Amino acid sequence: MTNKPKPLLNTVQIINMSLGFLGIQIGFALQNGNASRILQTFGADVEHLSLFWLAAPLTGMIVQPIIGYYSDRTWTKMGRRRPFFLTGAILTSLALVLMPNAAVLTTVLPPLMIGAGMLMIMDASINVTMEPFRALVADNLPNSQRSKGFSIQTFLIGIGAVAGSWLPYILAEFLGASKIAEKGHVPENVIFSFYIGATVLILTIMWTVIRTREYSPDELSSFSSEKETSEKALKGLASIISDFKNMPKAMKQLGLVQFFSWFALFSMWVFTTPAVAEHIYGIKQGDSSSTSFADAANWIGVLFGIYNAVSAIYALALPVLAKRYGQQKTHAISLVCGGVSLMSVFFISNAYFLILPMVGIGMAWGSILSMPYAILSASLPARKMGVYMGIFNFFITFPQIINGLLGGYMVKYIFGGQAIYALVLAGAFLLFAAIAVLKVKTN
Repeated sequence: MTNKPKPLLNTVQIINMSLGFLGIQIGFALQNGNASRILQTFGADVEHLSLFWLAAPLTGMIVQPIIGYYSDRTWTKMGRRRPFFLTGAILTSLALVLMPNAAVLTTVLPPLMIGAGMLMIMDASINVTMEPFRALVADNLPNSQRSKGFSIQTFLIGIGAVAGSWLPYILAEFLGASKIAEKGHVPENVIFSFYIGATVLILTIMWTVIRTREYSPDELSSFSSEKETSEKALKGLASIISDFKNMPKAMKQLGLVQFFSWFALFSMWVFTTPAVAEHIYGIKQGDSSSTSFADAANWIGVLFGIYNAVSAIYALALPVLAKRYGQQKTHAISLVCGGVSLMSVFFISNAYFLILPMVGIGMAWGSILSMPYAILSASLPARKMGVYMGIFNFFITFPQIINGLLGGYMVKYIFGGQAIYALVLAGAFLLFAAIAVLKVKTN
């Protein structure tokens, strides 16, 4: 029996399918740009920030393979992936509303603990939402369109990230929201940004749920030439462990690339605010309630928005570049641009000049969000797309856990408390990732 090809989708259909990622990334950007700031406001020391940020990779390592496994085996009136990312979106929105209000939500536990708890809930919820979106693109698109699908997804991620990163700055500088607050409290501009992010997240997810159809298991089987094996008899954790042991060779090789890449990204997200505040603004550690610190933190949001804007534009060029130079070389070039840019921050003394390295960082970020998945998806069995996308997340979360456990102490004891050196190390790790990706063999 000859299997029929999977139908091509038009650009509008691909955008509808991925629009929810725009909302997810607004929430993710608000977290990335403001979580360290919020936790410092609640009393966290800079060397402990990476430990609080462990919530993200720990929950992702646990949640994504499980969600992938069950979404592969779930079929409801809403489909197989949509029930999961709708549930995750509701929980993420609640966490976005609650996290910046930790100081007024409790009289029992310290605000720092409540804030850290909300960060963990937010990360778990984002992971519930994010993994099925990756699998949905691979489910609905034939191999010939997957680079385009992941690139459009990355473009929408970039747009959402720009909006989320710039919201606090826009609200403070143009709409009159206060950018400072009494000690131990989060400023209005950050709180209102989280409210807006929660609203947009729900609306965009609902758009994807309503406007996108999913192929049933029988339809997916009709597109696939794979043969069922005895692995089908395995259930639950045993099946996930078996799939992990038998992952494709290309996936293992990409694991090293992801390790270096995400170790670097974790350092950037955790330490950019204290690094820039100290290295460029001259702010002493622990001074998180001053106007200068607020200006530095708001400017970091703008810079993060810039690199995400670059990633959105660059994502549209990636399919063309990948077709001409190959996926691995395209990804390697992008990573080199990001690595050199991160290392260059050390030599910058004017905050406005930080816009320049954001271009290279944006190129790396756009490629990290799409090219590894495009390289990987062609090597994965269709019936296990969800669980393998979830397992692949292990190579994202593990390096962040390592960084979370060691990064803060490296800054304190090896770098003498100067967070700027964490960014230099992050740049070096992106260069290591560029070398590693050139070793990946997809055949």
